[in-house]
Amino acid sequence: METAARSLPLVAPDPPDPLLKDRLKAEARARGFTLAGVAPAADADGFGRFAAWLDAGYAGELQYLHDLRDERQHPRAVFAPVRSVLMLGLEYGPPVLPLPSTDTPRGRVAAYARGPDYHRLIWDKLNDLRDWLRAEVPGAAAHGVTDSAPLLERDFARRAGLGWVGKNTMLINTARGSFFFLAALLTNLDLAPDPPQANSHCGTCTACLDACPTAAFPAPGVLDARRCISYLTIELRGAVPEELRPGLGDWVFGCDVCQDVCPWNRRAARGTAGPPAFPADPALATLDPIELLSLNTAQFRKRFEGTSLSRARRVGLLRSAALVLGNVGDERAIPALERAAGGADEVIREAAAWALGQIRARAAGRVDTTA
Repeated sequence: METAARSLPLVAPDPPDPLLKDRLKAEARARGFTLAGVAPAADADGFGRFAAWLDAGYAGELQYLHDLRDERQHPRAVFAPVRSVLMLGLEYGPPVLPLPSTDTPRGRVAAYARGPDYHRLIWDKLNDLRDWLRAEVPGAAAHGVTDSAPLLERDFARRAGLGWVGKNTMLINTARGSFFFLAALLTNLDLAPDPPQANSHCGTCTACLDACPTAAFPAPGVLDARRCISYLTIELRGAVPEELRPGLGDWVFGCDVCQDVCPWNRRAARGTAGPPAFPADPALATLDPIELLSLNTAQFRKRFEGTSLSRARRVGLLRSAALVLGNVGDERAIPALERAAGGADEVIREAAAWALGQIRARAAGRVDTTA
């Protein structure tokens, strides 16, 4: 993205055309962003909650969140001349793709990872939108970010009217649910802010909290990442705590449970929206965990390069594949697990040995499969 723009002076160009915001939103929609709203550049509403969350240890091994803690207080840490924040949402639905009909074990993949790595996809769209803005307004500067910059995106999305932060900590829109990526275009222009989302519409519903397989929500609106399946299968580099392994079920990469059960997503899934801008690949909806255990480093890189699945790295994905096989309990996985249990990587070896123990105990009637 536009790193040189960080050193631009804090002087904004003349007040923009009053219709510029509407035209900018229209350009964003033309590039696939379903949601668009403007928030003023100010301190993030939830910075205090974010700091308390870090202090409670809920971030687990996500050290980068600690390292850039203070930068998340104000968007000027990302883009010094910022005066307005255009918040955007790009859908990656449909929420649930049909799973293939097969009698072999399958590992589920979170919906956002069933396609190309979204960072590059969205950065390209943001760069294009930035170039349009600079061509329209001489002196305009902008910087686009998604996910990887120290910006509390959900705070600014709520302030821009895109939705509210639900009990599962996801941003939820009444019309579109929560299956969308958040992105932001920070600009030195003074754009009229949109009305913020003032209320939560979760009501008394606790479906997301009740459905979480690993009890990762110690309280509504609070996520303990150390127990979250997405964290365990993607971010965690070592062994998954043994008491959490059964909760992974058949999730080999990420998890959608708390979104799948949300009534707002069920309502959005019945809507009449056009095709999503995110090119999901049905072949990535599930993976064969037995096949995954056979991948060497070069094969893993070739298979998943350019996708979000590469974030787990080979060791992480094969570790999760072994745990899924232990949970599924299919005895046909024993040869592959035995080979993995004799491999070079300690994390994969341990996960495979655990899975073998689960399968053999189940076959011997020592595992209660009704639990």
